[in-house]
Amino acid sequence: MDHPLDQATRITPMADHRWQGTTQAAYANMVGPFGGITCAVLLHAALQHPQRAGDPIALTVNFAGPVADGAFEVEARPLRTNRSTQHWSLMLTQDGVPCASASAVFAQRRPTWGAPESRPPAGMPAPDALPMAPSEGRPAWVRCYDMRFAPGEEAFGLDGHEQAHSESRLWVRDAPPRPLDFVALAALADSFFPRVFVRRRRVAPIGTITLSTYFHADAAMLAAQGDRHLLGTARAQVFRDGYHDQSATLWSHDGHLLASAHQMVYYRD
Repeated sequence: MDHPLDQATRITPMADHRWQGTTQAAYANMVGPFGGITCAVLLHAALQHPQRAGDPIALTVNFAGPVADGAFEVEARPLRTNRSTQHWSLMLTQDGVPCASASAVFAQRRPTWGAPESRPPAGMPAPDALPMAPSEGRPAWVRCYDMRFAPGEEAFGLDGHEQAHSESRLWVRDAPPRPLDFVALAALADSFFPRVFVRRRRVAPIGTITLSTYFHADAAMLAAQGDRHLLGTARAQVFRDGYHDQSATLWSHDGHLLASAHQMVYYRD
């Protein structure tokens, strides 16, 4: 039987750079589907395109409006292919109305000098030493991920007592486990709870407006990760006038940075 992620990102080719898909209840959010699955569907269309060249290095998704339950169409159109990079325009629509627009950049990676500067968070216990976060009472999509939070940072408490920061550290992977690929990584980049929930320790109306994900790994690095947990971090820089940012990183089990993501989130009191 197909993994729930594969069911949710399954799209059937049509004519003129278009694909058709259907939302899946497993990835439902408070309103419409989980934003990460929308990102994954859009990227999947480009990955399946016969003109695709290279691996994704960047994906920016702008959420124009909610996606309703049911059928949708995706257009994935290559705009220009250079020697090293390929640029894409992506769109998800329902009944001809845009729900999300996106741009993606693919690249032909070549061996060069390289050096890491960012470092994974230190002192995290192994995934097996931490309990799996509960999903009861939360949107359906949360059950699609095995999340194991650092001690004292368990998801977000809902006691309404504001804390001094919005940082989270956790191990996360698909549930049930699934070998990592770019489609899964695109969804995982949005699997962090909104920082306003964490900082204020209460749920508020929110919506991601735009999300950019940068892929620092090639397909071979993702294959080497297999279905093991990724180490994730997330934090905000500022909350102001109904919007906050969110920066996240996703690391391999052995400390390699696989992806970083940055988004802007709308919230209401």
